[in-house]
Amino acid sequence: MPKFTIVIPIYNAADTLPQTLDSIRAQTFTDWQALLVDDGSTDESFELAYQAELADPRFKACCNNGKGPSDARNYGAMVLADGDYIAFCDADDIWLPGKLQSVADAFDTQQADAIYGQIGFFQHCPDKLSTVSTVPEGPVSVPMLLGENPVCTTSNLTVRREVLMSLGGFDDRMIHNEDLELLIRLVGNGFTLLGVDARHVLYRTSVGGLSADLDAMRIGRDRALSTAAGFGFAPDAAAEAIHLRYLARRALRLDVEPKIALRLARAGLSQDARAFLSPPRRGAATVVAALCAPVMPAALRRSLFAQ
Repeated sequence: MPKFTIVIPIYNAADTLPQTLDSIRAQTFTDWQALLVDDGSTDESFELAYQAELADPRFKACCNNGKGPSDARNYGAMVLADGDYIAFCDADDIWLPGKLQSVADAFDTQQADAIYGQIGFFQHCPDKLSTVSTVPEGPVSVPMLLGENPVCTTSNLTVRREVLMSLGGFDDRMIHNEDLELLIRLVGNGFTLLGVDARHVLYRTSVGGLSADLDAMRIGRDRALSTAAGFGFAPDAAAEAIHLRYLARRALRLDVEPKIALRLARAGLSQDARAFLSPPRRGAATVVAALCAPVMPAALRRSLFAQ
């Protein structure tokens, strides 16, 4: 039995999957299996997954056609996995070589049910990071998750398998904020989510992808907020302001009407101006860009707000 099962949902990821798989092979901690769960790709993704399996038996290519990323993760984690810990990685992200060793050490020395680390964000070249996430001290709380989720992406999450099973996995009805909703259930049920102050993941930002659909993101967040309400938590004004800033920055890098970013920025400022504007490199810059969006070249907006 491997210590870790890595679950990688795949859908038309032939351009990025080889780099992702290379980063898994490069892990200094070698006691793992990786389940490559294809969701009905029409490109060469499944062939790449199958070739990886032939070259290294720790990889396993499998199909879960047309059921979405949440169901693909659940199929890998709760049906096929053999490991004690489940680590997720998206097919366009990159793990740093010491990630699994760092996570293994954290589980061995900390009282934790789930672990995450720092993330570096890049657009084209993983050697050129636009920014790096921060890891707050102590266990993550539901109110923290309702503001700016420090885990950031499913590729940054490792959880004890029995804990994930007890939670029932991801809500497979969701395609946005499903990771946030799962984390709220995890923390709300009394499990401990801890961060490691070490860089684990390189996150590839893009103009397209799931995060491009702002309306669907809001619907997903509303479902996550409903879950939080079941545990007696609601976002305060600061948390809503931070989330609206996040949406405004997304709008600035997408091909949407410039006025949308300005509307989101105004809404965030009206909720809690101090929270929206702090830190200034994110908040104040977002306001300025939203005001300038109608005359700012789209390429510049995308470059400045790639995260």
